[in-house]
Amino acid sequence: MRALGIILAGGNSNRMHELSNKRAIAAMPVAGSYRSIDFTLSNMTNSHIQKVAVLTQYNARSLNEHLMSSKWWDFGRKQGGLYVFTPTVTANNSWWYRGTADAIYQNLTWLKNSHEPYVIITSGDGIYKLDYNKVLEYHIAKRADITVVCTECREDDPSRFGVLKMNEDFRVEEFEEKPMVYSSNLISTGIYVIRRRQLIELIERCAQEDRYDFVKDILIRYKNLKRIYGYKLDTYWSNIATVDSYYRTNMDFLKPEVREYFFGNYPGIYSKIDDLPPAKYNPGSSVKNSLIASGCIVNGQIDNSVIFKNVYVGNNCVIKNSIVLNDVYLGDNTHIENCIVESRDTIRANSYFCGEDGIKIVVEKNERYAI
Repeated sequence: MRALGIILAGGNSNRMHELSNKRAIAAMPVAGSYRSIDFTLSNMTNSHIQKVAVLTQYNARSLNEHLMSSKWWDFGRKQGGLYVFTPTVTANNSWWYRGTADAIYQNLTWLKNSHEPYVIITSGDGIYKLDYNKVLEYHIAKRADITVVCTECREDDPSRFGVLKMNEDFRVEEFEEKPMVYSSNLISTGIYVIRRRQLIELIERCAQEDRYDFVKDILIRYKNLKRIYGYKLDTYWSNIATVDSYYRTNMDFLKPEVREYFFGNYPGIYSKIDDLPPAKYNPGSSVKNSLIASGCIVNGQIDNSVIFKNVYVGNNCVIKNSIVLNDVYLGDNTHIENCIVESRDTIRANSYFCGEDGIKIVVEKNERYAI
């Protein structure tokens, strides 16, 4: 085992509005029956990285529940395995994770007790497929101190990412975190490769200086001192940390080529399996260009939508260009358009929801069963 993995999954994004009120971003449902962190965990296991730590903090209950068994990603093994670290109170420390570097610092013992020479640091909110071994080979060939995986920004606005510039040898010359004005369309994907001993040394130095952020206090501060290289990712990559990007990413899975890339080609994406019956389409229902997960019962009309597990769609319902999260009950004659419906909602009969300018988030906590 040449590398171990660290997945930073503790962040909270206000740009997700109500969607992040009850779950971490890494636990956001994607593509019908997956969660965001499944993509990173599957990449780890497909790259034969057998020892992975997930650092969780904000709203971690749903994520911890999902990671309860590591067998789905083949981490149930004698050596290595899946570790889930939440902040703990110790004799020397009673803080939460104050940033990405601080999260690693509070679990430094785990790094020191490991013997793998390299560490792959990733975030839990990226939707992509990548063989980390290729990045590791590149890192070694370039004799880099740190390698940053970067990609061309598909969105109009790269300013919510780290924007970087490389020279012709792919060495990073400029790196700005969330700039107001950006000079390049090349963004960091939040995937880094670094030597384990180097990481321990840099993180300890950060802690001594009361610095807590991996990007600002390591990448940007040391970009002229350390050899930092960029590895360009040309395949599909998406980050789901805003409502618009979350909506757009789910809608991408309605394209056959995206589904084929993720689920049709080896190696696949794995997730925790639920024992649910296949979706049931009753007479009179009509479904076009949509993803319907198992456990659903459909009586109405669904167009260009992603419907997650255990959703009941009543008679004469119309759902267009929407995402309906798991365990939702839609009463008869409901119309939903350009919306994201929060999980475990009960939408009363004859309701009308439409996102006029942008995507509307629907949160309806009605009683489901009348006595």
